[in-house]
Amino acid sequence: MTASPNPEAATDAGHGLLDGRLHLHQPAEGYRAAIDPVLLAAAVPAVAGQSVLELGFGVGTVGLCLASRIEGVSVTGVEVQEDLAALARRNIDTNHFADRVEVWAADIADLPAEIRAETYDHVMMNPPYFEPRSSRASPLPSKALANTESHLGLGDWLEAGIRRLRHRGSITVIHSADRLDELLSELGDRAGSPEVYPLWPKADRPAKRIVVRAVKGGRASLVMHPGLVLHQADGEYTEAARRILWGAEGLPI
Repeated sequence: MTASPNPEAATDAGHGLLDGRLHLHQPAEGYRAAIDPVLLAAAVPAVAGQSVLELGFGVGTVGLCLASRIEGVSVTGVEVQEDLAALARRNIDTNHFADRVEVWAADIADLPAEIRAETYDHVMMNPPYFEPRSSRASPLPSKALANTESHLGLGDWLEAGIRRLRHRGSITVIHSADRLDELLSELGDRAGSPEVYPLWPKADRPAKRIVVRAVKGGRASLVMHPGLVLHQADGEYTEAARRILWGAEGLPI
């Protein structure tokens, strides 16, 4: 689809990730990838030959990081913003992943028939962190839609993803730590064996982000992992964080 003439859609010269292995065109304004997508991709337990569905594909950061880390995995993405989906297609081509990464411009509340006809080994997502009543939305429409819930709440995102999972498939979510209770409650009986992996800004700071993974049909009790400390006291990334963000290692979850 053709991207609309939106000033947010103007791209920068390209943003390098995974120590320069990936180059992303992103909106000059609006939502821009930080480290959360890289950490989400590092937490997905996919192996070669498996299929992964990402809801909220954006410009393709998570899907391309995963495809780069795991040779032979296939990724299907769904992105509601046509401008971002167009950039995602450009990024897929730029990074030479057209043979195993694709994106559909669609609302997750109305998935294309081709996706509804499939089930996947894994689902991953980075849903909007904020509820409308709890934050002031960005004046940039693209960023507001990425960060603040609109017509779909957290439970809607989880339900849409779990419906597309195969039995014993995993769902992996990165989200705001202050919504952990809600996230686990919404998973409920839809997916069990939950594992929580906190992301600590520094060793002495509360976690702001958490990665949660669950299994469709899982019955095991909750596991709380030690998590990852992202920064040293001086603000530099820890060696463990650098191995993931630059070295493309997986999270130990």
